[in-house]
Amino acid sequence: MSASTVETAAAPQTLALIDLPDAVRDTLGRELAAEPDPTLDIDRTMARYHQIFAGLPLDRLQRILDFGRHNETPGVGYVRNLPVDPELPATPANGGPAPDKKTFVAEGVLLGLSGLLGEPVGFLTEKKGQLVHDVIPVKGGATTQTNQGSTVFLNFHNDIVHDAVGRYDVSNPDFLVLSCLRADHEGVAATHYADARDISRALDSRTLELLRSPLFRLNAPGSYVRDVAGGREVLSDPVAMISGPEQFPEISSSANGVRAMTTAAEAALDRLQAACRETAHQVFLRPGEALLINNRKGLHARTPFTARYDGADRWLQRTYVRRSQWSIRYRQTEGDRRVHY
Repeated sequence: MSASTVETAAAPQTLALIDLPDAVRDTLGRELAAEPDPTLDIDRTMARYHQIFAGLPLDRLQRILDFGRHNETPGVGYVRNLPVDPELPATPANGGPAPDKKTFVAEGVLLGLSGLLGEPVGFLTEKKGQLVHDVIPVKGGATTQTNQGSTVFLNFHNDIVHDAVGRYDVSNPDFLVLSCLRADHEGVAATHYADARDISRALDSRTLELLRSPLFRLNAPGSYVRDVAGGREVLSDPVAMISGPEQFPEISSSANGVRAMTTAAEAALDRLQAACRETAHQVFLRPGEALLINNRKGLHARTPFTARYDGADRWLQRTYVRRSQWSIRYRQTEGDRRVHY
């Protein structure tokens, strides 16, 4: 057994810090600023972003590539000192996208990092199938368990996708990339990430046994419930919250509600959320920073913050990334091979 294997088995690293040198940041910024709106020709644009990001220092490039390739790598990567747009329009009050954005450096950062992990994909029930999601507080959604919320703690969850097969962890993205364009006014909004390996070690054996049993039903994402189901719950088939090998567990939870099927399962669900809080990494995203999130290895959350709806509110961008679209080809739309039902 190699030294790296021993280290992984004993205490795996679940957070990676990746800093770019100033000169690399500036070169990326110049090249991305020269690129047009990526949505005009997304496949050509993704190829161009591959060219640009191939210029990263080899050690940083390998760390990002390895993040998306290997089982034992960290579940979240914190990338800092990325380029930003020279100027930003007002934060869109309707949740974006901004029609008056003059340059697309932020979009280039987001999609360029995404392309190193897999392929950006969209779903019609999430941001109308857009590949770039603007994550912005919206007044009407302030108290919701969605990306429009602000005044409530966004529960630990991963991003799931409603699927008629009854499982919401089949079509969901393998990775998310979250990039910050503008922080909240007070700078208090934190993104948390709890890795399933850390969570499992924090739980007692009985709780872990219950969480590995099909005793839970996930509610569909808030966007689906709101836009398709008219506000009613749309529950999955009974599923386990944690699955897979002990060394490499996968975890799945809905921000919009999980229904435990027994009293013991309800208690296990409460303990799971507590374990997430105990083990989570905490990041205060600022402009020029991004998170690479493995959407299967862990759960993420967001702390409350005060939105003013004044054009200067918190503004993140997000992508859904899959290593392959092959297994969800039954959902592909006719009009766009990256967008799915």
